[in-house]
Parts: sequence; C-alpha cells; structure tokens
Amino acid sequence: MASLWPYTTPGIPDSLFEQLPGIPMSKREVRLLVLGYLRLQKNAVLWDIGAGTGTITIEAALLCATGQIVAVERDQEVATLIRHNCDRFQVSNVEVIEGSAPECLAQLPYQPDCILIEGGRPLQATLETAWRFLATGGRFVVTVSNLENLYQVSESFSKLQVRNIEVVQPAVNRLEMRGYHQVFAAVDPIFIFSGEKLD
Repeated sequence: MASLWPYTTPGIPDSLFEQLPGIPMSKREVRLLVLGYLRLQKNAVLWDIGAGTGTITIEAALLCATGQIVAVERDQEVATLIRHNCDRFQVSNVEVIEGSAPECLAQLPYQPDCILIEGGRPLQATLETAWRFLATGGRFVVTVSNLENLYQVSESFSKLQVRNIEVVQPAVNRLEMRGYHQVFAAVDPIFIFSGEKLD
C-alpha cells in the first residue's frame, strides 16, 4: 500500500489525518514551526506529551527514521486515534502511552533528547517533572494557547534555568471560501516556547 505522504518534507495536509469531533489538532502551519524548534535529528528520541490527534508525533516519526517517538495521551479513545493515524502513515517508530502527566513520565521508555509538551494541565508540574528526564543538551518545546499557561511556562522556564529561550506567537491566516467570497481566516493562535538543557 502506498504511503499517504511519500515526501521527505514535513507539512502533511490536515485533511489526511483521521480526527475526532472536539479533539483539537495542531494545524499544518503550527506543526511546521514546532518541528523547526524541536531541531530533530534522524535518531532523535522525542517525548510528545499531550499528543492529541498525533499530528506532530507522525510528522516527527517520518523525519526521524532511526529515532523513537513516544506519544503520551491520557484519553484512551484519543490514544487509539493516534495508533490509527500511525497505521495510516505506516510509521513503526512510535510508541503510544496511555497515561496522565506528570504521574506517568517516570515509566516512559527511552531517555529523550527532545520533549514537546502540548498544553494541558497541570502544566507546571508536568514541565518540571519532564525536565528531569531530558538529556543534557536536549531541546524543550512547549505550546500554549492562553495567557494563564503562558505565565506558567514563563515562570517554569526561569525556575528550571532553560537556556537559549525563544518565544514566538505566530499569526497564521488561511484563505477560505465563505459563501461566495474568499476570506482570510485566522488559525487558532498559539505561543511556542523553546529552549535547551545545557547542564
């Protein structure tokens, strides 16, 4: 069976992913930015905490041919959806863990050199617990969509002494048809924090 995405570049169209009503999905333009900030290598070990639909998990798995991606999702139905999307894209280097962060993090396999936290609660506890497992020299990326979480991440990055911090709030608009007119519609706003663990 031919792969749904036979290309070496990331940027899978949103419509190719299986979705569930009410479950948020990282849009293609946001995924491209997050993947850029993760700076993945082909043999990377990535923990994707709060993986949701699994869109970033799958894009990362395709980029990291000899790496390992661990997708953490607390909702059983959503975890099943991630597995289904992995099958659709024929990725075999993803392990889906059903569990709630931060409690489940100590049981995750492999030491990560990249950790992505996609929002969620309790955010500060998850950040601080995940940080302990990140390899020295590793990348830490967090996405949030509201001001409360923005402040929590900022405080945690300061407390953890995250280095080489970058924060972006991209503005992405897509051309859509609304009735008989073409309009630009904003993609859900998001903040992306990234940094490194140097010691």
